[in-house]
Amino acid sequence: MPATPGRRSSRAQEFRLPGVTREDSDDELGTDDLPWEWIYDREDDEGENEVIPASGLGSRKRKRTILPERKIIGAQMGDFDCYVGDTLLLKAEGSNEAWVGIASEFLEDDGEKSAKFMWFSSEKEIRNGPKKRTDFVENELYITPSFDFNALTTINGKATVLSQEAFMEQYPTGKVPRKSREFGKVFICRRGCNTRTCTYTDEFKWEDIYKGKEDLDSLLDFVQKRTKATRRKRQPKAESPEREYASDNDEADAEPAAKVPRTPRKLKVRSNAATPTSRRKGTKAALSAAVTPTSHRKIMIKKHLEFTPLATRVLSPMHIQNSPYQLARTQLHVASVPTSLPCREAEFSLVYSHLEAAITDGSGTCIYISGTPGTGKTATVREVVSHLDAAVRADELDDFIFVEINGMKITDPHQSYSLLWEALKGQRVSPSQALDLLEREFSHPSPRRVPCVVLMDELDQLVTKNQGVMYNFFNWPGLRHSRLIVLAVANTMDLPERTLSNKISSRLGLTRITFPGYNHEQLMRIVQSRLEGVPGDIVDADAVQFAARKVAAVSGDARRALDICRRAVELAEANAKVVAEANAEPPTPSKRKGAAEDSPKKKKGSSAGRVTIETVRRAINEATSNPLQQYLRGLPFASRLLLTALLLRTQRTGLAESTFGDVLEEMQRMIKLATGGDSRPLNALMATAGASAADYGDGIMGAARSKPDSRQMRPSGLSIAAVDLTGAGVINLEAHKAERPSKIRLAVGDEEVRLAFRDDPEIKALGVLL
Repeated sequence: MPATPGRRSSRAQEFRLPGVTREDSDDELGTDDLPWEWIYDREDDEGENEVIPASGLGSRKRKRTILPERKIIGAQMGDFDCYVGDTLLLKAEGSNEAWVGIASEFLEDDGEKSAKFMWFSSEKEIRNGPKKRTDFVENELYITPSFDFNALTTINGKATVLSQEAFMEQYPTGKVPRKSREFGKVFICRRGCNTRTCTYTDEFKWEDIYKGKEDLDSLLDFVQKRTKATRRKRQPKAESPEREYASDNDEADAEPAAKVPRTPRKLKVRSNAATPTSRRKGTKAALSAAVTPTSHRKIMIKKHLEFTPLATRVLSPMHIQNSPYQLARTQLHVASVPTSLPCREAEFSLVYSHLEAAITDGSGTCIYISGTPGTGKTATVREVVSHLDAAVRADELDDFIFVEINGMKITDPHQSYSLLWEALKGQRVSPSQALDLLEREFSHPSPRRVPCVVLMDELDQLVTKNQGVMYNFFNWPGLRHSRLIVLAVANTMDLPERTLSNKISSRLGLTRITFPGYNHEQLMRIVQSRLEGVPGDIVDADAVQFAARKVAAVSGDARRALDICRRAVELAEANAKVVAEANAEPPTPSKRKGAAEDSPKKKKGSSAGRVTIETVRRAINEATSNPLQQYLRGLPFASRLLLTALLLRTQRTGLAESTFGDVLEEMQRMIKLATGGDSRPLNALMATAGASAADYGDGIMGAARSKPDSRQMRPSGLSIAAVDLTGAGVINLEAHKAERPSKIRLAVGDEEVRLAFRDDPEIKALGVLL
């Protein structure tokens, strides 16, 4: 667990690289940077592997006879040499710590001399707190069955491993003197440990089980047999939804299920759920004095922000579940996390198998996931990571780190470097410093490095001009020691070929998973699964089918279908409240008299409070309606009258631009045609718009109220309306002054105004047909 802010010393200790503290550096290897040379077995040095020149050939062209390679038994640099079976110290890059391992093999790969080590682990490297032993002593190490290859350049010297009895006999005080040449090089080993499962062997005497290179195989067999393996076989259950992911053999022997498969449900025992990142921030070590390879300057590590948290407001469950409508709205919300992901079983299994194989093998890989918005790409990946995390806690899978980088949540794509480094080491550094540290981290080998899974969501937002961010994230998984797994999620299938260069798209590999859009049957299943457990049966099945077909015909977006159904529930709830208030009014004699006449209306209102096809249609109209048209319909009468006059003037003259005086004359012409000989339509119009007219000084047509047939009408309120519409960006008014010579024109499309006012009853009362 991460240290609290008050314990600075313990926190700094947790962020160090795991290993053994060393105050000297290369004291045995000397100060000269000499090349490493192989030491071959003397039995093979009898000349039979010598290069023999062929007879009859000149000195420049010789036929070389390739004989069996000599056996490498050690390596030498200057006066320092080491052999197979020796216990060696390996320095940690950029730190004063070292690892301890037994050299089991020397080899040369691609011109790089390296060795295979069987590792020792200190108690700081064991991350499982509940199972971790607490009876360790100072300088104690545990022999593990873990192996890894490291370059010979990381060797720092030789180490000595003793039993506790031999250590106390040689150092009665229990400590190696600081002035001794063996200080920091002598260790105690009395148990073996599997660091993945945190299981230990019984206590033993080191001198009895290991004496030299001849005991390497027996030592490995001893530790493996007396500790639990990293993975254990899952126990199959009769009705377990996770059975198909138990093992490859289980999939081959399993019979096809009769019912439609579903994604595994979340484990109910996970009461204290936490992402793998937060659980490993404290245990995954960090550089205490990091130095960039180019400038050799110390990197300033930023501290985490400290603040006083606000009081948490706790809501009672009855606050959101006291009615079926509120419960349905909560479950239909797109932010609500369902217990399962229906209709994505095949994609779930595919992503799960790729991630599980990469984590188990300890290899890096790139997986490109594409699909239209709302097809469950991010939700499926998060569900897979959740189940993999549960497998880690059940000792069924190797540990891993998970970090999510969303391109829509960061202001600069280069900030993804800082997020990744903070997830790995728990340090907040600048993007440029994080890039240098990540390059060194993934380029150098490290024993028992924990795999890291990176989810890069909204990938198109992370594309830069030189595409450096994409290149680095897709290139690092291909490095030998990175163990980085990148999940790239984007909305377009051809993003690598259309936007990225060839050198980047080629690094994505062939692992590509496409999420198709949902059809209407799948959308119905998704909505119905969200409505399970909602009492009252407030949503008709036909309404759900109608919404699913409408969305599937356009995009197949599950989020849009959920939003439409949620809005339909809100409309049904509002309708139910209106009906309840109407029924709660006390009956009057006039109402009793008309009760028989209202009986058909009551029958018609029997569906009030239910989500029907008509309710869904209203919700779809709201969702698909243009926001500009909604704004225009909500304008005061003076503003609507001005826009109508401007639209008629544009249609009459064929010119997009007019003067404010011409628009006023067009408005007066409308009013004259509306009044005619009878002023009742205009009087009714003025009565309807009276409340809106009061907001504009003397009224929209102050003189027209007393003299409807007057030729000179005073439109005082229209000047204010014109200025307001100009500020809203609906019209363009010269100098923002409503004067008769001022130029005026529509800033929006003519069709938008026509569609907004086509069914306006007040505009129709003027006799205007748009």
